[in-house]
Amino acid sequence: MKNFLNFLDGKKQIHLIGVGGSGMYPLAQILHSKGYNLTGSDNNQTDTLDAVRKMGIKVFMGHSPDNITGADLIIHSAAISSDNAELKAAKEQDIPVIERSELLGLVTSWYNKAICISGTHGKTTASSMLTHILLADNLDISAVIGGKLKLIDGSGRTGTSDIMVCEACEFSNTFLKLHPSVSVILNIDKDHLDCFGTMKNLINSFTKFCNITKDVLVVNSYDKNTMSAVNESEFMGTVITFGMSPDNDYYPMNIENNEFDLFHKGELVTRITLAVYGEHNILNAVAACATALFVGCSAESLSKGLSSFTGAGRRFEELAVINGITVVDDYAHHPAEVTAVLKTAKTLNYKRVWAVHQPFTFSRTYTMLDEFAEALKIADKVTLTEIMGGREVNNYNVFAKDLAEKIPDCDWFSTFFEVSEYVSENARDGDLIITMGCGDVNKVAHMIIERLRNLV
Repeated sequence: MKNFLNFLDGKKQIHLIGVGGSGMYPLAQILHSKGYNLTGSDNNQTDTLDAVRKMGIKVFMGHSPDNITGADLIIHSAAISSDNAELKAAKEQDIPVIERSELLGLVTSWYNKAICISGTHGKTTASSMLTHILLADNLDISAVIGGKLKLIDGSGRTGTSDIMVCEACEFSNTFLKLHPSVSVILNIDKDHLDCFGTMKNLINSFTKFCNITKDVLVVNSYDKNTMSAVNESEFMGTVITFGMSPDNDYYPMNIENNEFDLFHKGELVTRITLAVYGEHNILNAVAACATALFVGCSAESLSKGLSSFTGAGRRFEELAVINGITVVDDYAHHPAEVTAVLKTAKTLNYKRVWAVHQPFTFSRTYTMLDEFAEALKIADKVTLTEIMGGREVNNYNVFAKDLAEKIPDCDWFSTFFEVSEYVSENARDGDLIITMGCGDVNKVAHMIIERLRNLV
Protein backbone atom coordinates (compact mmCIF):
# COMPACT_ATOMS: atom_id res chain seq x y z
CA MET A 1 0.00 0.00 0.00
CA LYS A 2 1.07 3.57 -0.65
CA ASN A 3 1.88 6.08 2.04
CA PHE A 4 -0.83 8.27 3.50
CA LEU A 5 -1.14 11.54 1.61
CA ASN A 6 -2.21 15.14 1.98
CA PHE A 7 -5.07 15.88 4.36
CA LEU A 8 -4.54 12.91 6.69
CA ASP A 9 -0.91 13.80 7.38
CA GLY A 10 -0.45 14.54 11.07
CA LYS A 11 -4.11 13.93 11.89
CA LYS A 12 -4.90 11.82 14.93
CA GLN A 13 -8.50 12.58 15.96
CA ILE A 14 -11.09 12.44 13.16
CA HIS A 15 -14.80 13.10 13.51
CA LEU A 16 -17.26 11.71 10.95
CA ILE A 17 -20.62 13.44 10.50
CA GLY A 18 -23.24 10.97 9.24
CA VAL A 19 -21.12 8.01 10.28
CA GLY A 20 -24.08 5.61 9.94
CA GLY A 21 -24.44 6.16 6.20
CA SER A 22 -23.69 3.31 3.82
CA GLY A 23 -20.87 5.31 2.27
CA MET A 24 -19.32 6.49 5.52
CA TYR A 25 -19.37 3.23 7.47
CA PRO A 26 -16.79 1.33 5.36
CA LEU A 27 -14.47 4.33 5.41
CA ALA A 28 -14.75 4.38 9.19
CA GLN A 29 -13.77 0.70 9.16
CA ILE A 30 -10.71 1.38 7.05
CA LEU A 31 -9.57 4.42 9.05
CA HIS A 32 -10.09 2.51 12.29
CA SER A 33 -7.95 -0.36 11.00
CA LYS A 34 -5.14 2.13 10.28
CA GLY A 35 -5.09 3.29 13.89
CA TYR A 36 -6.91 6.62 13.71
CA ASN A 37 -8.92 7.77 16.72
CA LEU A 38 -12.47 8.28 15.51
CA THR A 39 -15.73 9.71 16.73
CA GLY A 40 -18.97 10.02 14.80
CA SER A 41 -22.45 11.48 14.86
CA ASP A 42 -25.78 10.72 13.24
CA ASN A 43 -29.46 11.52 13.62
CA ASN A 44 -30.97 8.06 13.30
CA GLN A 45 -30.21 4.95 15.28
CA THR A 46 -29.49 2.01 12.94
CA ASP A 47 -27.85 -1.40 12.95
CA THR A 48 -24.91 0.25 11.21
CA LEU A 49 -24.37 2.57 14.18
CA ASP A 50 -24.32 -0.48 16.45
CA ALA A 51 -21.58 -1.93 14.24
CA VAL A 52 -19.65 1.34 14.47
CA ARG A 53 -19.86 1.26 18.26
CA LYS A 54 -18.64 -2.35 18.34
CA MET A 55 -15.40 -1.11 16.78
CA GLY A 56 -14.93 1.07 19.85
CA ILE A 57 -15.89 4.29 18.10
CA LYS A 58 -17.85 6.80 20.18
CA VAL A 59 -21.08 7.80 18.44
CA PHE A 60 -23.12 10.89 19.32
CA MET A 61 -26.83 10.92 18.54
CA GLY A 62 -27.75 14.24 17.00
CA HIS A 63 -25.47 17.05 15.89
CA SER A 64 -23.87 19.48 18.32
CA PRO A 65 -20.76 21.68 18.35
CA ASP A 66 -19.65 19.78 21.45
CA ASN A 67 -19.32 16.57 19.38
CA ILE A 68 -16.25 17.82 17.53
CA THR A 69 -14.24 18.70 20.64
CA GLY A 70 -10.66 17.53 20.17
CA ALA A 71 -11.03 16.72 16.48
CA ASP A 72 -8.30 17.84 14.08
CA LEU A 73 -10.22 16.78 10.95
CA ILE A 74 -13.93 16.63 10.09
CA ILE A 75 -15.30 14.31 7.39
CA HIS A 76 -18.93 14.53 6.31
CA SER A 77 -21.23 12.77 3.90
CA ALA A 78 -22.74 14.61 0.94
CA ALA A 79 -26.13 14.41 2.65
CA ILE A 80 -25.01 16.81 5.40
CA SER A 81 -26.22 20.36 4.77
CA SER A 82 -23.94 23.39 5.04
CA ASP A 83 -25.88 24.73 8.03
CA ASN A 84 -25.15 21.61 10.10
CA ALA A 85 -24.17 22.63 13.63
CA GLU A 86 -20.95 20.61 13.59
CA LEU A 87 -19.84 21.95 10.19
CA LYS A 88 -20.49 25.52 11.34
CA ALA A 89 -18.52 24.90 14.53
CA ALA A 90 -15.64 23.40 12.55
CA LYS A 91 -15.50 26.52 10.37
CA GLU A 92 -15.55 28.79 13.42
CA GLN A 93 -12.75 26.76 15.05
CA ASP A 94 -10.75 26.57 11.79
CA ILE A 95 -10.80 22.75 11.81
CA PRO A 96 -10.17 21.25 8.33
CA VAL A 97 -13.30 19.79 6.72
CA ILE A 98 -13.48 17.36 3.78
CA GLU A 99 -16.36 15.61 2.05
CA ARG A 100 -16.59 11.83 2.08
CA SER A 101 -15.76 11.49 -1.64
CA GLU A 102 -12.37 13.16 -1.07
CA LEU A 103 -11.54 10.59 1.58
CA LEU A 104 -12.71 7.72 -0.63
CA GLY A 105 -10.45 8.97 -3.40
CA LEU A 106 -7.48 9.02 -1.06
CA VAL A 107 -8.26 5.57 0.31
CA THR A 108 -8.27 4.03 -3.18
CA SER A 109 -4.72 5.33 -3.65
CA TRP A 110 -3.57 3.07 -0.83
CA TYR A 111 -4.33 -0.11 -2.80
CA ASN A 112 -2.24 -1.39 -5.71
CA LYS A 113 -5.32 -3.11 -7.11
CA ALA A 114 -8.19 -0.68 -6.61
CA ILE A 115 -11.10 -2.01 -8.68
CA CYS A 116 -13.58 0.79 -9.33
CA ILE A 117 -16.96 -0.29 -10.73
CA SER A 118 -18.91 2.38 -12.59
CA GLY A 119 -21.99 2.69 -14.77
CA THR A 120 -25.48 4.15 -14.66
CA HIS A 121 -27.04 0.80 -13.76
CA GLY A 122 -25.81 -2.22 -11.80
CA LYS A 123 -22.89 -0.77 -9.83
CA THR A 124 -23.95 -2.10 -6.45
CA THR A 125 -24.91 -5.52 -7.78
CA ALA A 126 -21.71 -5.98 -9.80
CA SER A 127 -19.57 -4.72 -6.88
CA SER A 128 -21.34 -7.15 -4.56
CA MET A 129 -20.93 -10.04 -6.98
CA LEU A 130 -17.22 -9.33 -7.33
CA THR A 131 -16.86 -9.13 -3.55
CA HIS A 132 -18.50 -12.55 -3.23
CA ILE A 133 -16.12 -14.04 -5.80
CA LEU A 134 -12.96 -12.55 -4.30
CA LEU A 135 -13.87 -13.66 -0.79
CA ALA A 136 -14.69 -17.14 -2.12
CA ASP A 137 -11.11 -17.18 -3.42
CA ASN A 138 -9.94 -16.43 0.14
CA LEU A 139 -8.62 -12.99 -0.77
CA ASP A 140 -8.70 -10.63 2.22
CA ILE A 141 -10.05 -7.62 0.35
CA SER A 142 -11.30 -4.22 1.35
CA ALA A 143 -14.60 -3.05 -0.10
CA VAL A 144 -16.81 0.04 -0.27
CA ILE A 145 -20.23 -0.82 -1.71
CA GLY A 146 -23.28 1.37 -2.22
CA GLY A 147 -25.69 -1.00 -0.49
CA LYS A 148 -25.81 -3.55 2.31
CA LEU A 149 -24.35 -6.97 1.52
CA LYS A 150 -25.29 -9.84 3.81
CA LEU A 151 -21.95 -11.61 3.36
CA ILE A 152 -20.00 -8.75 4.92
CA ASP A 153 -22.81 -7.63 7.23
CA GLY A 154 -22.87 -4.10 5.88
CA SER A 155 -21.68 -1.89 3.06
CA GLY A 156 -17.96 -2.47 3.39
CA ARG A 157 -15.06 -4.29 4.94
CA THR A 158 -11.37 -3.76 5.53
CA GLY A 159 -8.79 -6.40 4.66
CA THR A 160 -5.04 -6.92 4.58
CA SER A 161 -4.54 -7.53 0.84
CA ASP A 162 -3.71 -4.90 -1.80
CA ILE A 163 -7.13 -5.40 -3.45
CA MET A 164 -10.05 -3.02 -2.96
CA VAL A 165 -13.50 -3.16 -4.55
CA CYS A 166 -15.02 0.29 -4.82
CA GLU A 167 -18.33 1.40 -6.24
CA ALA A 168 -17.60 4.42 -8.44
CA CYS A 169 -20.44 6.94 -8.75
CA GLU A 170 -20.40 9.44 -11.59
CA PHE A 171 -22.69 12.01 -9.95
CA SER A 172 -20.89 15.37 -9.62
CA ASN A 173 -17.82 13.64 -11.07
CA THR A 174 -17.17 11.92 -7.75
CA PHE A 175 -15.47 8.98 -9.51
CA LEU A 176 -12.81 11.29 -10.93
CA LYS A 177 -11.39 11.60 -7.40
CA LEU A 178 -10.58 7.87 -7.33
CA HIS A 179 -7.29 6.15 -8.17
CA PRO A 180 -8.35 3.01 -10.04
CA SER A 181 -6.00 0.28 -11.18
CA VAL A 182 -8.94 -1.52 -12.78
CA SER A 183 -12.04 0.34 -13.95
CA VAL A 184 -15.28 -1.41 -14.90
CA ILE A 185 -17.85 0.45 -17.02
CA LEU A 186 -21.15 -1.43 -17.07
CA ASN A 187 -23.11 1.10 -19.14
CA ILE A 188 -23.70 4.82 -19.63
CA ASP A 189 -27.31 5.94 -19.78
CA LYS A 190 -29.20 9.23 -19.62
CA ASP A 191 -29.13 10.22 -15.97
CA HIS A 192 -27.90 13.02 -13.70
CA LEU A 193 -28.37 15.51 -16.51
CA ASP A 194 -29.17 18.05 -13.82
CA CYS A 195 -25.49 17.77 -13.05
CA PHE A 196 -23.98 17.11 -16.51
CA GLY A 197 -26.40 19.05 -18.70
CA THR A 198 -25.96 16.90 -21.81
CA MET A 199 -25.16 13.30 -22.68
CA LYS A 200 -21.99 14.54 -24.36
CA ASN A 201 -20.79 15.96 -21.05
CA LEU A 202 -21.72 12.77 -19.23
CA ILE A 203 -19.82 10.58 -21.70
CA ASN A 204 -16.88 12.96 -21.52
CA SER A 205 -16.71 12.42 -17.75
CA PHE A 206 -16.47 8.68 -18.32
CA THR A 207 -13.69 9.37 -20.83
CA LYS A 208 -11.83 11.18 -18.05
CA PHE A 209 -12.51 8.19 -15.81
CA CYS A 210 -10.81 5.97 -18.40
CA ASN A 211 -7.86 8.34 -18.50
CA ILE A 212 -7.20 8.12 -14.75
CA THR A 213 -7.27 4.30 -14.84
CA LYS A 214 -3.84 2.78 -14.40
CA ASP A 215 -3.93 -0.75 -15.83
CA VAL A 216 -7.16 -2.26 -17.15
CA LEU A 217 -10.59 -1.27 -18.44
CA VAL A 218 -13.37 -3.88 -18.28
CA VAL A 219 -16.14 -2.58 -20.51
CA ASN A 220 -19.52 -3.48 -21.99
CA SER A 221 -18.69 -3.44 -25.70
CA TYR A 222 -22.35 -3.43 -26.77
CA ASP A 223 -23.10 -0.22 -24.92
CA LYS A 224 -22.57 2.53 -27.51
CA ASN A 225 -21.99 5.29 -24.97
CA THR A 226 -19.44 3.21 -23.07
CA MET A 227 -17.42 2.50 -26.17
CA SER A 228 -17.61 6.14 -27.20
CA ALA A 229 -16.08 7.09 -23.85
CA VAL A 230 -13.35 4.45 -24.21
CA ASN A 231 -12.52 5.32 -27.82
CA GLU A 232 -12.25 9.02 -27.04
CA SER A 233 -9.90 8.36 -24.13
CA GLU A 234 -6.10 8.32 -24.04
CA PHE A 235 -6.04 5.06 -22.08
CA MET A 236 -3.06 2.93 -23.16
CA GLY A 237 -3.57 -0.14 -20.96
CA THR A 238 -5.46 -3.38 -21.49
CA VAL A 239 -9.13 -3.29 -22.52
CA ILE A 240 -11.23 -6.36 -21.66
CA THR A 241 -14.70 -6.53 -23.18
CA PHE A 242 -17.78 -8.32 -21.92
CA GLY A 243 -21.25 -8.74 -23.37
CA MET A 244 -23.93 -11.19 -24.38
CA SER A 245 -22.31 -12.41 -27.63
CA PRO A 246 -19.10 -14.24 -28.71
CA ASP A 247 -17.48 -11.15 -30.21
CA ASN A 248 -16.58 -10.12 -26.64
CA ASP A 249 -13.66 -11.38 -24.57
CA TYR A 250 -16.12 -12.74 -21.96
CA TYR A 251 -19.70 -13.77 -22.68
CA PRO A 252 -22.43 -16.22 -21.54
CA MET A 253 -23.63 -19.19 -23.58
CA ASN A 254 -26.28 -21.89 -23.08
CA ILE A 255 -28.41 -19.67 -20.85
CA GLU A 256 -31.17 -21.51 -19.00
CA ASN A 257 -33.09 -19.25 -16.62
CA ASN A 258 -30.40 -18.12 -14.17
CA GLU A 259 -27.67 -20.53 -15.32
CA PHE A 260 -25.09 -20.08 -18.07
CA ASP A 261 -21.71 -21.19 -19.36
CA LEU A 262 -19.06 -18.48 -19.07
CA PHE A 263 -16.82 -18.35 -22.13
CA HIS A 264 -13.55 -16.53 -22.74
CA LYS A 265 -12.53 -16.12 -26.38
CA GLY A 266 -14.18 -19.35 -27.43
CA GLU A 267 -13.06 -21.40 -24.43
CA LEU A 268 -15.40 -22.59 -21.67
CA VAL A 269 -14.38 -21.19 -18.29
CA THR A 270 -17.06 -22.69 -16.04
CA ARG A 271 -20.80 -23.16 -15.55
CA ILE A 272 -22.37 -20.40 -13.43
CA THR A 273 -25.56 -20.71 -11.41
CA LEU A 274 -26.96 -17.45 -10.09
CA ALA A 275 -29.30 -17.05 -7.14
CA VAL A 276 -30.66 -13.84 -8.70
CA TYR A 277 -32.72 -13.45 -11.85
CA GLY A 278 -32.78 -11.40 -15.04
CA GLU A 279 -30.58 -10.91 -18.10
CA HIS A 280 -29.20 -7.74 -16.56
CA ASN A 281 -27.84 -9.79 -13.68
CA ILE A 282 -26.26 -12.28 -16.08
CA LEU A 283 -24.42 -9.36 -17.66
CA ASN A 284 -23.40 -8.04 -14.22
CA ALA A 285 -22.09 -11.49 -13.37
CA VAL A 286 -20.05 -11.74 -16.58
CA ALA A 287 -18.47 -8.35 -15.81
CA ALA A 288 -17.64 -9.46 -12.25
CA CYS A 289 -16.16 -12.75 -13.51
CA ALA A 290 -13.99 -11.01 -16.12
CA THR A 291 -12.62 -8.69 -13.44
CA ALA A 292 -12.06 -11.46 -10.90
CA LEU A 293 -10.16 -13.58 -13.41
CA PHE A 294 -7.89 -10.65 -14.22
CA VAL A 295 -6.83 -10.34 -10.56
CA GLY A 296 -6.11 -14.08 -10.41
CA CYS A 297 -9.24 -15.79 -9.10
CA SER A 298 -9.87 -19.42 -9.98
CA ALA A 299 -12.80 -20.59 -12.08
CA GLU A 300 -14.04 -22.53 -9.07
CA SER A 301 -14.28 -19.30 -7.08
CA LEU A 302 -16.49 -17.75 -9.76
CA SER A 303 -19.08 -20.48 -9.37
CA LYS A 304 -18.80 -20.65 -5.60
CA GLY A 305 -19.01 -16.91 -5.07
CA LEU A 306 -21.90 -16.24 -7.43
CA SER A 307 -24.02 -19.18 -6.30
CA SER A 308 -24.03 -17.73 -2.78
CA PHE A 309 -24.96 -14.21 -3.88
CA THR A 310 -28.66 -13.64 -3.20
CA GLY A 311 -28.63 -9.92 -3.90
CA ALA A 312 -27.54 -6.73 -2.20
CA GLY A 313 -29.83 -4.77 0.06
CA ARG A 314 -32.67 -3.02 -1.80
CA ARG A 315 -31.88 -4.95 -5.01
CA PHE A 316 -34.97 -7.12 -5.54
CA GLU A 317 -34.76 -7.83 -1.81
CA GLU A 318 -37.54 -10.12 -0.59
CA LEU A 319 -38.80 -8.74 2.71
CA ALA A 320 -41.80 -10.92 3.52
CA VAL A 321 -44.39 -13.40 2.26
CA ILE A 322 -47.72 -12.92 4.04
CA ASN A 323 -50.89 -14.80 3.20
CA GLY A 324 -49.46 -15.64 -0.22
CA ILE A 325 -48.46 -12.03 -0.99
CA THR A 326 -44.75 -11.40 -1.58
CA VAL A 327 -43.23 -8.01 -0.75
CA VAL A 328 -39.97 -7.04 -2.45
CA ASP A 329 -37.99 -3.80 -2.29
CA ASP A 330 -35.76 -2.49 -5.07
CA TYR A 331 -33.57 0.57 -5.62
CA ALA A 332 -34.68 1.04 -9.26
CA HIS A 333 -35.03 4.77 -9.95
CA HIS A 334 -34.33 5.06 -13.69
CA PRO A 335 -36.64 3.86 -16.51
CA ALA A 336 -34.07 1.29 -17.66
CA GLU A 337 -33.80 -0.11 -14.15
CA VAL A 338 -37.57 -0.15 -13.63
CA THR A 339 -37.94 -1.97 -16.95
CA ALA A 340 -35.34 -4.58 -16.03
CA VAL A 341 -36.88 -5.21 -12.60
CA LEU A 342 -40.46 -5.48 -13.86
CA LYS A 343 -39.57 -7.67 -16.85
CA THR A 344 -37.74 -10.02 -14.51
CA ALA A 345 -40.68 -10.00 -12.09
CA LYS A 346 -43.11 -10.91 -14.88
CA THR A 347 -41.13 -14.11 -15.58
CA LEU A 348 -41.51 -15.38 -12.01
CA ASN A 349 -45.07 -16.72 -12.27
CA TYR A 350 -46.82 -14.41 -9.85
CA LYS A 351 -50.50 -13.77 -10.53
CA ARG A 352 -50.07 -10.00 -10.55
CA VAL A 353 -47.07 -7.70 -10.22
CA TRP A 354 -47.60 -4.45 -8.32
CA ALA A 355 -45.18 -1.56 -8.93
CA VAL A 356 -45.20 0.86 -6.00
CA HIS A 357 -42.93 3.60 -7.28
CA GLN A 358 -41.51 6.72 -5.68
CA PRO A 359 -40.18 9.07 -8.38
CA PHE A 360 -36.88 10.63 -7.30
CA THR A 361 -35.92 14.21 -8.17
CA PHE A 362 -38.08 16.58 -10.16
CA SER A 363 -35.58 16.94 -12.99
CA ARG A 364 -35.34 13.19 -13.66
CA THR A 365 -39.12 12.77 -13.47
CA TYR A 366 -39.76 15.72 -15.78
CA THR A 367 -37.17 14.85 -18.42
CA MET A 368 -38.04 11.15 -18.50
CA LEU A 369 -41.78 11.22 -17.80
CA ASP A 370 -42.70 9.22 -20.92
CA GLU A 371 -39.90 6.69 -20.36
CA PHE A 372 -41.03 6.10 -16.77
CA ALA A 373 -44.62 5.65 -17.95
CA GLU A 374 -43.63 3.03 -20.53
CA ALA A 375 -41.50 1.18 -17.98
CA LEU A 376 -44.19 1.13 -15.29
CA LYS A 377 -46.83 -0.11 -17.75
CA ILE A 378 -45.08 -3.49 -17.62
CA ALA A 379 -46.61 -4.05 -14.17
CA ASP A 380 -50.18 -5.24 -13.70
CA LYS A 381 -50.90 -2.59 -11.05
CA VAL A 382 -49.10 0.72 -10.52
CA THR A 383 -49.27 2.92 -7.45
CA LEU A 384 -47.24 6.10 -7.07
CA THR A 385 -46.10 8.16 -4.11
CA GLU A 386 -45.41 11.84 -4.55
CA ILE A 387 -42.03 12.77 -6.01
CA MET A 388 -39.12 12.87 -3.57
CA GLY A 389 -37.29 16.04 -4.54
CA GLY A 390 -34.08 15.23 -2.73
CA ARG A 391 -31.62 18.03 -3.38
CA GLU A 392 -33.95 19.88 -5.78
CA VAL A 393 -36.70 22.50 -5.76
CA ASN A 394 -39.71 21.79 -7.97
CA ASN A 395 -39.01 24.43 -10.60
CA TYR A 396 -40.32 21.95 -13.19
CA ASN A 397 -43.90 22.06 -11.84
CA VAL A 398 -44.07 18.27 -12.16
CA PHE A 399 -46.04 16.00 -9.83
CA ALA A 400 -46.82 12.31 -9.43
CA LYS A 401 -50.26 12.88 -10.95
CA ASP A 402 -48.58 13.90 -14.23
CA LEU A 403 -46.93 10.50 -14.42
CA ALA A 404 -50.08 8.70 -13.27
CA GLU A 405 -52.08 10.24 -16.10
CA LYS A 406 -49.83 8.48 -18.62
CA ILE A 407 -50.35 5.01 -17.09
CA PRO A 408 -53.69 3.18 -17.42
CA ASP A 409 -55.44 2.44 -14.13
CA CYS A 410 -52.65 4.05 -12.10
CA ASP A 411 -53.27 5.31 -8.58
CA TRP A 412 -51.25 7.92 -6.72
CA PHE A 413 -51.37 9.18 -3.15
CA SER A 414 -49.74 12.02 -1.30
CA THR A 415 -48.81 10.06 1.84
CA PHE A 416 -47.10 6.76 2.52
CA PHE A 417 -49.98 5.81 4.81
CA GLU A 418 -52.48 6.09 1.96
CA VAL A 419 -50.24 4.10 -0.39
CA SER A 420 -49.71 1.29 2.09
CA GLU A 421 -53.40 1.20 3.01
CA TYR A 422 -54.54 0.99 -0.62
CA VAL A 423 -52.00 -1.62 -1.72
CA SER A 424 -52.36 -3.90 1.30
CA GLU A 425 -56.15 -3.87 1.11
CA ASN A 426 -56.24 -4.63 -2.62
CA ALA A 427 -53.41 -7.16 -2.97
CA ARG A 428 -54.39 -10.81 -3.29
CA ASP A 429 -52.91 -14.24 -2.76
CA GLY A 430 -50.27 -14.85 -5.44
CA ASP A 431 -49.40 -11.18 -5.96
CA LEU A 432 -45.92 -9.67 -5.93
CA ILE A 433 -45.58 -6.14 -4.55
CA ILE A 434 -42.37 -4.29 -5.49
CA THR A 435 -41.57 -0.95 -3.91
CA MET A 436 -39.16 0.91 -6.19
CA GLY A 437 -37.05 4.02 -5.85
CA CYS A 438 -33.78 5.31 -4.39
CA GLY A 439 -35.44 7.50 -1.77
CA ASP A 440 -37.26 6.25 1.32
CA VAL A 441 -39.98 4.20 -0.41
CA ASN A 442 -38.65 1.16 1.43
CA LYS A 443 -40.59 2.57 4.40
CA VAL A 444 -43.76 1.90 2.40
CA ALA A 445 -42.72 -1.72 1.99
CA HIS A 446 -42.49 -2.16 5.75
CA MET A 447 -45.79 -0.33 6.28
CA ILE A 448 -47.45 -2.68 3.78
CA ILE A 449 -45.98 -5.69 5.57
CA GLU A 450 -47.31 -4.46 8.91
CA ARG A 451 -50.79 -3.88 7.49
CA LEU A 452 -50.83 -7.26 5.76
CA ARG A 453 -49.95 -8.96 9.01
CA ASN A 454 -52.78 -7.15 10.75
CA LEU A 455 -55.18 -8.27 8.01
CA VAL A 456 -54.32 -11.97 8.39
